[in-house]
Amino acid sequence: MKLSIIIVNYNTGALTKACVESILAQENMKETEIIIVDNNSSDESIPFLGSDFPEVRLITNDENIGLAGGVNIGLKEATGEYCLILNPDIIVLPNAIKALKTFMDENPKVGMSGGKLLSPNGMLQYSCYRFYRLSTILYRRSWFGRTRAGKREIARFLMKDFDHQSVQDVDWLMGACLMVRAAALKKVGGMDERFFLYFEDLDWCRRFWEKGYRVTYVPHAQFSHYHQRSSKQSSFLGLIFNQAARHHLLSAAKYFWKYGFSSNPHHEV
Repeated sequence: MKLSIIIVNYNTGALTKACVESILAQENMKETEIIIVDNNSSDESIPFLGSDFPEVRLITNDENIGLAGGVNIGLKEATGEYCLILNPDIIVLPNAIKALKTFMDENPKVGMSGGKLLSPNGMLQYSCYRFYRLSTILYRRSWFGRTRAGKREIARFLMKDFDHQSVQDVDWLMGACLMVRAAALKKVGGMDERFFLYFEDLDWCRRFWEKGYRVTYVPHAQFSHYHQRSSKQSSFLGLIFNQAARHHLLSAAKYFWKYGFSSNPHHEV
């Protein structure tokens, strides 16, 4: 098996269906398996997806174990030389998967790659980043982000000085679309399940770099992403009532606790 595609589903049956349909529409997908891991959805995802895609392997969990946990279950079941992790809200555009596979074949030192993510209207989404600093959290979650220093730090984090049209090694990639080399996974391991939601992709990319593997942005592999920054909030009350924002801050705390507040990453683009 050349490629295993893993999608973690949680009450997103319709989106997952559209994602799978876009995968099946790709050319030369014979050596590909699709694994959907359902995190105990309360909607009709399981019968809906099971009946529509009998060729897809559907794994059901008894509880919601988070994105990292779901991905890891898929990785354990995968048999491909490469594993492509996709969010349910991804639509694979023509030849995108082939482009990532070809790039990985031609660059054996790359352990992980990700394509260019586009909004449905065709606008670029920032999906490759430089490593977080503690100040990045402060600037992105407060009015301090409007200051000159805040704007400078956010621009650094989002790689706004990069044209996003060239192949480029990056610190980390958004977890919505990641192709990983199975041989590298044996050394790096799966996602850290301490991150229930958010920062699991950042942590994973950092660990790939620490094991000597490159993490690379591949813009000629393009995917449409129905992304909403659900953790975004503009006030203290917004933080209190926004569960995603609370998860984001909790995961940030876990990340800095794991790596230290002042420690420099092994690699930084």
